[in-house]
Amino acid sequence: MPAAKKTVRRSLLVASATLLSLSLTAPVALAAPSPGPSASASPSTGASAAPPANMSTVGGTRLGQPGTQVNLASGVPVLPKDVTARSWIIADAESGEVLAAHNAHWRLAPASTLKMLFADTLLPKFPRSMTYKVATEDLANVGAGSSMVGIKEEETYTVHDLWLGVFLQSGNDAVHVLSAMNDGVDKTVREMNEHAEELQALDTHVVSPDGYDAPGQVSSAYDLTLIARSGLQKKDFREYCSTLTAKFPGETKKNKKGRTVRESYEIRNTNRLLTGDYDISQYQGIAGVKNGNTTNAGATFTGVAERDGKVLLVTVMNPEKKEHNEVYKETARLFDWGFQAAGKVEPVGELVPPKGAAPSEGRPGAPATAPADTGEAGGAAAGGTSEAPVASAPTESGSTGMGIALGIAGGLLVLLGGGAFLVNRRWPLPDLVRRRR
Repeated sequence: MPAAKKTVRRSLLVASATLLSLSLTAPVALAAPSPGPSASASPSTGASAAPPANMSTVGGTRLGQPGTQVNLASGVPVLPKDVTARSWIIADAESGEVLAAHNAHWRLAPASTLKMLFADTLLPKFPRSMTYKVATEDLANVGAGSSMVGIKEEETYTVHDLWLGVFLQSGNDAVHVLSAMNDGVDKTVREMNEHAEELQALDTHVVSPDGYDAPGQVSSAYDLTLIARSGLQKKDFREYCSTLTAKFPGETKKNKKGRTVRESYEIRNTNRLLTGDYDISQYQGIAGVKNGNTTNAGATFTGVAERDGKVLLVTVMNPEKKEHNEVYKETARLFDWGFQAAGKVEPVGELVPPKGAAPSEGRPGAPATAPADTGEAGGAAAGGTSEAPVASAPTESGSTGMGIALGIAGGLLVLLGGGAFLVNRRWPLPDLVRRRR
């Protein structure tokens, strides 16, 4: 084994042992506030809504307590005060350590962030080059007022087109077409719920695959972060969630010369930390993942960003402050804190591995089989590529990444040659989307 790998492995083992010791001996530096009155598991948008006194303890007992959970100590920065979200979480995407959280397991309406689970469930099923002709019934049950990418009946689209519509425009029409390809919405919902259970996202209950408001449809900041972490293991997921703009096929028409033509139009990612807006800048190091907004859920967002080799996941659900782009502004503040606190703050919990991910056996740190870096059915044999995508490079349909100065300087390290779990704590991500300056 090369010396560098031995050094990395040794440092990881020392860090793991230290964290385990601290988790058993360190006092709680910040007690949770007194719990308010219990709330129903059903989502609510009322001003007086309060988190339940008892929530799930998946990932650690403190994550089941209402209020803010963080271990403040010497050298740890103070959390930003202007975060009004009902629920949020900051986690290390590789190790799974939860650096801080607020009502992490509060079951709330997820809006279109639920599309991450839809994608993680269905992405491996269909090759991106596969084509499908849309039938009238495929779009029959798309909810009124849904976000759309503009799919037309009797037109043919590639699977690649449809996923661009899901990730960039949050198109419920694209979700329903992909669900039709998967033998219907009912089967898709069932498989999404089964996959959520496999991921141990036990706060999540799917009713509609697109995240459209539905009675009983809930998730949590903890679960959405678990789901994003799972999705980011897939090459195609990473590509789609980080794509800035793309060309989407339009409707087939006859031009002035009587020729039948089908032109395309540009679609743009609605994740404002990727694109920026008049009141918010592109976030340095952002690489996805998914946003959402409905009447019942309010604004929701899960993001992944890298800075100086550290990769963090942040989920924010339903800020009480209703200013324009508030969910992104609060996410950016939590990212800033996380990057400052990483390596200094003792975690308050962890993102658990999927049920089917066996821990490494033998001595601690022994590498196990790495999770597959899947993106489409059949991988390269089905038309995929083996190289990690570059965000600034065009894809086959003309989609492009950010192509800006701010961004990820390099990919993530695949520690220990792509080893999977270390003492059920470390889950290295495959190479994340790389940015070019």
